[in-house]
Amino acid sequence: MDAFDAIRTKLDIREFSSKQVGGEIRAKVLEAARLTGSSRNTQHWRFVLVQAPANLDVLARDSTTGSWVKGANFAVIVSIDSKVPGSTIDAGRVIQDMQLAAWEQGVASGVYTGMKPGDIRRDFGVPEGLDPAAVVGFGYPKKRLLGRKSRKPLSEIAFLEKYGNPLGSLGK
Repeated sequence: MDAFDAIRTKLDIREFSSKQVGGEIRAKVLEAARLTGSSRNTQHWRFVLVQAPANLDVLARDSTTGSWVKGANFAVIVSIDSKVPGSTIDAGRVIQDMQLAAWEQGVASGVYTGMKPGDIRRDFGVPEGLDPAAVVGFGYPKKRLLGRKSRKPLSEIAFLEKYGNPLGSLGK
């Protein structure tokens, strides 16, 4: 799949089928995370792969907005060192790379940030000094996805040289 097509068609989902995602795809998702750039090449992020159904249930309970993750085939807890400048941007970059690597293989995903950090630390061994930033749940979609997105037109969100200036034609 072409990178732009992956971006154009990727949808976030919260309902997964029971079909198991193979270990080679899980490894590819984590490798995509590892290969992602980071602020000053600090590579400060750390990842906890959660795949046992009982642990996905615990992850759902440790959430304030992601109870749906219990239905995922696997999830990744993304933790960052908040003292690193740009760490929250790095978290977003790594999440997007993992999602795109999965999407290329037909595996969908959803993200949430609403969690109980103390509970995540206790239940998944995330050490002090690292902050749980987000959880990404992965699995094959329960429903057939059409890849259609509802997005504002570029003319409403992008401007030329100065905010408010029409973007106009980018032909040349």
